[in-house]
Amino acid sequence: MTDLTKGFQITTPPKFIPWRITNFELEDLFDGFALKKVKRGYYTLKCEPLPGLHCFLGFHLHEYDVLTEFEFFAVHRTEADITASYAEFQRHFESTFGPPTKTEKGSEGFLSHEWLVPGARIIHLVKERFGLEELMRVIKQ
Repeated sequence: MTDLTKGFQITTPPKFIPWRITNFELEDLFDGFALKKVKRGYYTLKCEPLPGLHCFLGFHLHEYDVLTEFEFFAVHRTEADITASYAEFQRHFESTFGPPTKTEKGSEGFLSHEWLVPGARIIHLVKERFGLEELMRVIKQ
């Protein structure tokens, strides 16, 4: 299992991102890579965060502008895209972190999953928000 107590290791580009990194440190760490600043406290990067998983990774800097959350997402255009993405994310996260700590009936026909692992809480669910939205997040605990 991947250790999330100190941060998160991205497969490609091979970078370790420590929790509580500042926006300046994050920008320096990815100098030369396609890190996109969306707004204050939120960056995105197209990468391979886990072996074989190619998607976008969002970096949420909260609490005094330090990193406290990673968001994994794909660009969805249809419900079929969300269904495929949901299955792919679930497969990769179970392969990396084991079975979820808790699974319950979710909304929109998808199960909601939660992993409680040392250093982080991981959630995976689909909800209605101006259309279906998939949430796959690793949150510092």
